[in-house]
Amino acid sequence: MSNSHHSHRRRKSGAGRLGLAGALTGVVGIAAVAAGIVYLRPDGDAGTGRPSLASQGETGSQNAAPLPKTGPPVNFTTPEGYGYSLAAVKAGTNRQPLGATAAPPSGTTYAYADYVLTNSQRRPVLLDFPADLFMPKSQVPADAQARCMPQPGIPDDLCTLPNHSKITARLGGSKAPVDDDGDQMMPAGASYLVRIATDLPVEEALSADDLKMYVWNARYTSDRKGVEIAFP
Repeated sequence: MSNSHHSHRRRKSGAGRLGLAGALTGVVGIAAVAAGIVYLRPDGDAGTGRPSLASQGETGSQNAAPLPKTGPPVNFTTPEGYGYSLAAVKAGTNRQPLGATAAPPSGTTYAYADYVLTNSQRRPVLLDFPADLFMPKSQVPADAQARCMPQPGIPDDLCTLPNHSKITARLGGSKAPVDDDGDQMMPAGASYLVRIATDLPVEEALSADDLKMYVWNARYTSDRKGVEIAFP
């Protein structure tokens, strides 16, 4: 698996066990981050460069990219003092949003969103993917309705399907994540383009305007209300 993270239902690591109830939460290590960064072009097609295995120190120039246009950034701080900034880039649908995968059934596709994840501090912070992708439940096929979960503080008509996130590019000359005793760490000031994509299909009629991105996990919000990361 590449430098990625599955959602539903959710992060596991020693950091998560710090558990300060009701406080701005701690980031947990990414159990799923066991290998490297898969380079994808922003349109969701696989790039020609070979994977860059951050855990083995291979960086690969293919991962470098300029900063994209974003919506307003939103900052989050955890009890450990880790600081992150998230800024949404775009959302949409694609039958292969994270590269070659099995084609979805006829009349369906996958939903995705891109955002910029930045370590806002001058020291390494734990790599985590705080954002979750939401869509109208009416746009989820009947056989996946039970898997599309509402969340506290998010409008009732929206839900989130199982999904996973991958770093698709390093931005502005940022260095690759580094391994620290089994945890993947973002270098000081690093910014990555991250793509979050659903693991289950959505209706083909779903539009980009239907998709919303929120940070809702109690590890990041003190009032258990979802914080929207708005698109440009």
